[in-house]
Amino acid sequence: MKAKNCLIFGGSGQIGSFLIRKLTKNNIKVTVVTRNVHQKGLKIKTQGNAGFIDIKELKIFEENKIEKLFSEADYCINLIGILYENNRGNTFKNIHTIFPTLLAKLCKKHDLKHFVHISALGINDAIDSKYASSKLEGENNILSNFSKTTILRPSVVFSNSDNFSTQFMTLLRRLPLFPLYYSGKTKFMPIHATDLSNVIYHVLSNKIETQVIECVGPEVLTFKEILQILLGLINKKRLLLPMPLSLAKLSAKIFQLLPKPLLTEDQLRLLKYDNIASGKYKTNADIGIPSKLFFKDEVKKYSFMWRDGGEFSTEKYISNTEEKKS
Repeated sequence: MKAKNCLIFGGSGQIGSFLIRKLTKNNIKVTVVTRNVHQKGLKIKTQGNAGFIDIKELKIFEENKIEKLFSEADYCINLIGILYENNRGNTFKNIHTIFPTLLAKLCKKHDLKHFVHISALGINDAIDSKYASSKLEGENNILSNFSKTTILRPSVVFSNSDNFSTQFMTLLRRLPLFPLYYSGKTKFMPIHATDLSNVIYHVLSNKIETQVIECVGPEVLTFKEILQILLGLINKKRLLLPMPLSLAKLSAKIFQLLPKPLLTEDQLRLLKYDNIASGKYKTNADIGIPSKLFFKDEVKKYSFMWRDGGEFSTEKYISNTEEKKS
């Protein structure tokens, strides 16, 4: 039987690494589009079985070149998203609205079997966020252009290569105190990249036609609880200090001037809203693929990099030391 071909945009990121392994392991060929094959090519090639990965170097708005790829594809997956805007054309409107609309139109034109688009949880409520409104507009445009679409809305996605748990552990290691925005009460249902990749594969292989699915982890954690878990894992004690909103807004104005902002005003607005299942849509558990990986258990596997002693702080070395002492 001829292997299916899956066209992936954003495959060099966190989710892409796990997804490529999952798809190629199950005999699905992937064509990964990247802007810089010299920087990303080696990493992408090591994620799957030889002969099942093809890499194309293209800019995402080179429509004529992109369209050629659709003539050979069965599926299309869009993983591209940004957390902040910059002056190089990476605006929320371009990345979250215009580009996904283009992909949906090409899916329709070439009659693909399925289009899976990764959006974000909680965007219906965050009406004052440019990030959320651009995501929502993109979803609406996609669904109006290509009916064989499934939109996945994950809560925060974590893994050993994320910009969430790793960044917070870096900050918690360095800072004597850490600000709690909105008193740290914002709720999340963190989902591991492995669980999300399993959901994507399940949607493709079982032809799931549900148009919007909320993808959540197996537990609800507040922002404060997440920080406390991370502190425990790296063996640090820090003061978690609730920050007044006026001061938080001022700090966001300053931080967003950095090349890679620690916090933007738009992200601060997003933090007002819980990032958990809304009850308005089906979840990954409802379609038969519940998340299995818990936040603390998985982060523990790579948190040693942020502890004093690094790899020598792991239980393996601690237990050996204790045996020698006894």
